[in-house]
Amino acid sequence: MTGAALRVISPGPLSTVQDLGRSGYQRFGVSVSGAADRYALRLGNLLTGNDQRSAAVEVTLGGAEFEFTGNAIFAITGADLNATLNGSPVPVWETMNSGARDRLSLNSPAGPGSGLRAYVNMSGGIDTPQVLGSRSTHVAARLGGIDGRALEPGDELPIGPVTNPVEVRRRVPDELLPAYGGELVARVVPGPQDDRFDAEATALFYGSVYIVSDRSDRMGCRLDGPVIRAIDGAHDIISDGVVTGAIQVPGDGQPIILLADRQTTGGYVKIGVIASVDLALVAQAAPGTAVRFERISAAEAQSLARARMAALRDVKIETREMPIPDTSDPARRRYRFRIGGRDYEVDIDGNAQHVPGAAHVNGVEYNVQVNPGG
Repeated sequence: MTGAALRVISPGPLSTVQDLGRSGYQRFGVSVSGAADRYALRLGNLLTGNDQRSAAVEVTLGGAEFEFTGNAIFAITGADLNATLNGSPVPVWETMNSGARDRLSLNSPAGPGSGLRAYVNMSGGIDTPQVLGSRSTHVAARLGGIDGRALEPGDELPIGPVTNPVEVRRRVPDELLPAYGGELVARVVPGPQDDRFDAEATALFYGSVYIVSDRSDRMGCRLDGPVIRAIDGAHDIISDGVVTGAIQVPGDGQPIILLADRQTTGGYVKIGVIASVDLALVAQAAPGTAVRFERISAAEAQSLARARMAALRDVKIETREMPIPDTSDPARRRYRFRIGGRDYEVDIDGNAQHVPGAAHVNGVEYNVQVNPGG
């Protein structure tokens, strides 16, 4: 333990502790659960020097505020929810440092296509107790996290021991950043009951635009659009196993993409399964997002998944350089210092004594009074 914790001031609409989920228990009816956007969680753990299976806080839509009880290194990944630290902007996909009593706020999506769920990743991970091998919260089953529930004001989330210290300003390479948007194309492997749909229904499914419904949640992404009819209206089947990304088509003909908190079995026909590399984009699709489907083979989906895992295995995360001041101007100065265990790097631009200038503190600009003689 680091002795530090993350205290919940406000959880927003929904904040929970999530890792990669609990596997091996579906035969007992226990859902995998875990981060809705596993890709963002994995990248957050790589940024902060953790095992990729470490737990973070998943924040949905924003409206959340946290307080650090001690020094920590953290990174926000996933959705851009206009995060701030003590009122100053926090970049997404980059490590930052914090001190005791610092306030981290995740406010609201930066705009259309900014994503839906952000992850607060701590160096050391969130160290709540494991339940069935996972810290993930499944609210319906009351498993994991803190007493199996969503976070509440006053909760304190302990931060685990830091085994791989990292620097601030480490950033995910641009080529690995996901492209959330107001419209997405989700690749689909047909089956397991695609034979329950005739050619006309199949063509309608792959040729139409669906809109993410505001009735979506961590269990499933519900879509509104053209009605897909099963042959003879036989949408019900004897319940069989389901996987994350399965696309159920119930009696109303409106597809549902199963997400992290899905059930382990289902009794509706499934026209296909979302390729695993596109699940993160579906999980980040806010209500109103347009969704199109593209048919691919199982072999193509496997190839895409292998390429994704290789990229995560071989990723090289580098520290982003601070802007270098123009040294030809004697009024520009750079200072480096540490206060309370936090590193600060300050660039000051001022051309005369006691006149307004500009300072960049860890890359954030402030207006200052510059006193060279002071």
